[in-house]
Amino acid sequence: MNDTEKLLRECNSGIKMGVDSINHVMPYVKSKELKKVLNACKDKHAVLGDMTHRALKNARISTKDPHPIAKTMSDMTTRMKITMHRTDNEIASIMTDGCNMGIKSLYKYLNQYGSADEHSKEITNKLISIEQELRTDMRSFL
Repeated sequence: MNDTEKLLRECNSGIKMGVDSINHVMPYVKSKELKKVLNACKDKHAVLGDMTHRALKNARISTKDPHPIAKTMSDMTTRMKITMHRTDNEIASIMTDGCNMGIKSLYKYLNQYGSADEHSKEITNKLISIEQELRTDMRSFL
């Protein structure tokens, strides 16, 4: 598997993790505005997810699910924090932490898979932008 395929698989995995995280917190969100922001972000992830899925399918490469241990740890941490503090500001904090981890991972993969094609790097940078925008949007809910 070449760098382009590896980078696309990591983006696909990160998108799934982001959507799963939003879905996980959504039942606890009280503010209509926070729900609106999270749904808009989820929609952006879906569009990018379709792009990565199509690119992987065209290359006959399977998609990648988030690492089970990372997903389990994320779910447990989210559940514990929400159980202790069922507030929109706690949800915003959880989402901010997730964005930070996602951005850090995506930059790592951009560096690690440096010979990936420009299209896959563009997808990665769009995903980074979505995560940065969500992180910024969460500030008003903290």
